[in-house]
Amino acid sequence: MVAKLSTKKAVELFHALSDETRLALLDRLKDGEQCVCELTDAMKAAQSRLSFHLKVLKEAGLIEDRREGRWMYYSLSIQAIEELEDLVGSLKKVARSAVSRGRCC
Repeated sequence: MVAKLSTKKAVELFHALSDETRLALLDRLKDGEQCVCELTDAMKAAQSRLSFHLKVLKEAGLIEDRREGRWMYYSLSIQAIEELEDLVGSLKKVARSAVSRGRCC
């Protein structure tokens, strides 16, 4: 199951998740698509600062965007969330298996 997600992709995802602001953005998007202006107001942050974090999340594939007129709208990527779920699930299986085997070097 780990083979579904390359190591490079896993690193990219976990890097994107390693920042408090990016986690807060993902939390804001869990209720659905939001305009960058809504995110800026809610986060009480400059648009340039949020744009950087949104770019990191988008490059990792965690969010999707769409343009409507002059505004950008952001939403969670279901596919990326499922990939993370698969990765964490496979790590749980490996961890449980290792504990039950009780190997020693």
